[in-house]
Amino acid sequence: MNEHLDDREILERFRTDNPDYAFHLLVKKYQEKLYASIRKVLVNHEDTNDVLQETLIKIYQNLNTFRSDSQLFSWMYRIAINEALGFIRKQKRKYVFSSLSYEDSLIQSLHADSFFDGDALQKKLQEAILKLPQKQRLVFNMKYYDNLKYDEISEILKTSTGALKASYHHAVKKIEKYLQED
Repeated sequence: MNEHLDDREILERFRTDNPDYAFHLLVKKYQEKLYASIRKVLVNHEDTNDVLQETLIKIYQNLNTFRSDSQLFSWMYRIAINEALGFIRKQKRKYVFSSLSYEDSLIQSLHADSFFDGDALQKKLQEAILKLPQKQRLVFNMKYYDNLKYDEISEILKTSTGALKASYHHAVKKIEKYLQED
């Protein structure tokens, strides 16, 4: 079987021929990109792996409902981000009565993470991003790291492009300010 099929051909195989093999091809093609997108939201490697597995299960369970009115990766990305946000909501509940906020725990996790291989400036940038409000952090990551266009982000987050542009602008200003401190 050919492993260099485009998304349309993989979907066709999933629906008519060999769903498990077609899904294997999708995972092989997009797993790293999905992992990276989730990792930017969650920071922690183990949490990211857990959410990635939940994302892949949800994609498999719902792939027959994909209508092709958007790009397949955009659809999968939206599922991944929604799973990551759901994970964050659950985690934040654990910190309600704690002196440590969830965001502070992420920063601690960043410093303790043996998988993070960046230098001091990259670590400070990640700290600055983690200090952003959740929506600004998401928009910044999607625009800056994932190179998504505002209309793609708008589709994923169900927010107007004007609001996204404002969120991105505020995020950049806050990050610049944080990086200039110290």
